[in-house]
Amino acid sequence: MSKTYLLVAAAAFAVFGGGAFFAVQRGGELPPSLSTAALAQEAAATPSSEAALVPDMVLGQADAPIEVIEYASFTCPHCANFHDTVFDKLKSNFIDTGKVRFVYREVYFDKYGLWAGMVARCGGAQKYFGISDMIYDTQRDWLAPGVDAGIAANLRKIGLKAGLTGEALDACMKDDDMAKAMVATFQTNAKNDDINATPSFIINGEKYSNMSYEDFAGILDEKLAN
Repeated sequence: MSKTYLLVAAAAFAVFGGGAFFAVQRGGELPPSLSTAALAQEAAATPSSEAALVPDMVLGQADAPIEVIEYASFTCPHCANFHDTVFDKLKSNFIDTGKVRFVYREVYFDKYGLWAGMVARCGGAQKYFGISDMIYDTQRDWLAPGVDAGIAANLRKIGLKAGLTGEALDACMKDDDMAKAMVATFQTNAKNDDINATPSFIINGEKYSNMSYEDFAGILDEKLAN
């Protein structure tokens, strides 16, 4: 997504996201499992400096010679395309072989991206990337209803399909402290790394924009050779 879209969407999310979510919750259209998360998002629109930062989700060996940080949104079509056309080969050829330590950091354009992140994190680090794959693979489907209740129900189905219990999903989606921490973490990381589009990548400290697998592999091979 473009720099302009990212800035506009982030501003709209910060100013209006929580309020709109709260209005729907008050109207009774939002499933009970998301009611507290709705209030959490309202508070997260102006996160406190006291909010704890959530840990990164990481694949690969800690001592890998290259670190790749991806900034992506679960609602971003370009991010879904990257995971469909690039990520699997990147994982097989560079992450699983010990050449790359891969860090995934969530970007929230909107409340739906935040909800998806809460579901992905619900299974902990062990299930995170498996659930993330399901979210990206079915992005069009779970976003298709276009309304809060339908999207929430679809995300819940993904969590259940991944082996999470309904009780666990309810607890995760009611975790207002986690919602606030996730937004605070997103804002802190995006500011520190000057992220203005998704997907974006920080490769050994240098920022890159979206690219094909061939271009990505070329950059990694060049850095490995130096």
